[in-house]
Amino acid sequence: MKIGIAGLGTIGRVVARRLVEKEDSLVLDCVAAGDEDKARRYLAEAGWDVPVVSIAEMARRADVIVDCAPTAAFREIAEAAADNGRILVTVSGAALMTADDLVARAAKGGGRIILATGALLGLDAVRAAALGTIHSVTMVTRKPPKSLVKAEHVVRNRIDLTALDAPLKIFEGSAREGATAFPANVNVAAALGLAGVGPDRTRLEIWADPALERNTHFITVDADSARFTLSIENVPTDENPGTGRITALSVIATLRALVTPLHIGT
Repeated sequence: MKIGIAGLGTIGRVVARRLVEKEDSLVLDCVAAGDEDKARRYLAEAGWDVPVVSIAEMARRADVIVDCAPTAAFREIAEAAADNGRILVTVSGAALMTADDLVARAAKGGGRIILATGALLGLDAVRAAALGTIHSVTMVTRKPPKSLVKAEHVVRNRIDLTALDAPLKIFEGSAREGATAFPANVNVAAALGLAGVGPDRTRLEIWADPALERNTHFITVDADSARFTLSIENVPTDENPGTGRITALSVIATLRALVTPLHIGT
């Protein structure tokens, strides 16, 4: 299966390296990047003979497109994948939540959109519970201030996180509202909303906590089939504290599920 990676940043580089060095049934066919010269230098330094192409060209040649690009590029990537009948794998739940038309567009072109689990624990259980009746879903996200200082909501509202000595709640609302306020920081909440009772009924709190070194999420689901709580502490990447190391691994696990004869989980 030929894989194209759109975006060669924190997540894209990990996925690329894994495909080149450790996967047999998945082939890194091409890369698209906002800074093509930088991408070519990285690929050359890594010793990989992988072409850097446009998003349109990637959609014509790759079987699967992996979206690792900034949120602003999501629509262009998703439209190209949909129109060429490709599989799109993404962790941009916040972007997908505000682009319902793309699902119909993918269906019309014979493509698929797969929202990878990313940093969310227990997504299978939430999806299963949603086949019955879910009464409520709440999520509390706590992150070190350094993971939030560049968030749109923080910058726009001039929230000073540089000298916190106690936890500060910087957002409370629905997952949809959170995705609008934090488009690059709440993909976990967006995925939770899409999997469960919907983004408008999923309640979200975001805290900046100076006592933390890891991004943490605590989720409570109350359904007619089960009541469960999920807690996860993600180890941040060195390159981008707002991105957990498990996110790229989740993308790779999603790609493996497309070709493996044994599929674990729903």
